[in-house]
Amino acid sequence: MSGQTVAVPARHGGDPFVRTVHAISIFCGWLAAGLLVASLLITCQMIFVRAVMGQSTIWQTETVIYMVITGVCLGLSYVQLVRGHVNVDLLPLAMSPRIRFAWAVTIKLVTVVVIALMAWYSFDVLHQAWSRNWRSPSVWAPKIWPVWAAITAGFAMLLLQLLSDLYALLRGIDQPFSLETT
Repeated sequence: MSGQTVAVPARHGGDPFVRTVHAISIFCGWLAAGLLVASLLITCQMIFVRAVMGQSTIWQTETVIYMVITGVCLGLSYVQLVRGHVNVDLLPLAMSPRIRFAWAVTIKLVTVVVIALMAWYSFDVLHQAWSRNWRSPSVWAPKIWPVWAAITAGFAMLLLQLLSDLYALLRGIDQPFSLETT
């Protein structure tokens, strides 16, 4: 092995499908960041209302929980796009290029199957929450389906990003494990 290897964000190589998925993932990342910042501000407002004004809060806790769940789930595809997940590349670096490619395809396929199952089952729970009109057991009692819609959308978008990554890998647009020799 000569040179250093560096993990780089996913490339679109000018391909319209990959470029579109990347744009949607970036939008989801911005939306997720906005939701997390908004949840922080609502938490600060809740602390002020409780500690300074001495009043009780009704909607803030659940709203923050729902916003954080939504933000984290919608941010999954962006984190995949920028390769922000934990990556241990010791084994891929030790592999020959052909084995590294086969290993990358295998890992992507297994991940696609697992995330597809998670998206499917979260959609099943979303359907149940919608059709049975499930509500939170709190005083505020918001409907629960919007949270499951966000979870389903987050996993569906992660699945789309993974399929885009697999497509880019198979077409030679991206390198296995996004490793480049510098």
